[in-house]
Amino acid sequence: MNVSRPRPARPAQRGPAADRSPGQQPTGGTAATGVEMAPRAAALAAGWAPLAGRVLLGLVLGWFGYHELVQPSPWTGYVPVLSPGSSVAVLAVLAHGWLELMLAAALIAGIATRIAAAIAAVTLLEIVLSLTVTAGLSDLVLRDLGVLGLAICLTGITQHRLVLRR
Repeated sequence: MNVSRPRPARPAQRGPAADRSPGQQPTGGTAATGVEMAPRAAALAAGWAPLAGRVLLGLVLGWFGYHELVQPSPWTGYVPVLSPGSSVAVLAVLAHGWLELMLAAALIAGIATRIAAAIAAVTLLEIVLSLTVTAGLSDLVLRDLGVLGLAICLTGITQHRLVLRR
């Protein structure tokens, strides 16, 4: 008479090993498959994309703001209605450069991010409209339109990583 003993219960497995049949060996070490990676990558991107967008928008605004403050005269041609040689145009460029630099600092540091993104969106909308009216549709307009889209997207995001809170 052949009596088999009952096998002890194995603890429940989690992860890729749980999906294999009992005799199947792992095929590639402990690395997860592409199907298993997709939800993790999506969750990772969803959590960190607002920070990346915020920093990148801040870098763009900081770059242009810095150059407007250091050398305002090349930028006076973009000031609508005013003569490029006027001191009022230079003051407008300096004020615009200062605003962009402050928005860049706020976005990168995570200070009032939605407000800073909204102000940046309004500023970029003014730039896009002004460039379109004065020079027509160009590569500059399309570039600024893309940056405007990023600012609008950041305005609507409520959860940001690495922000300063009260």
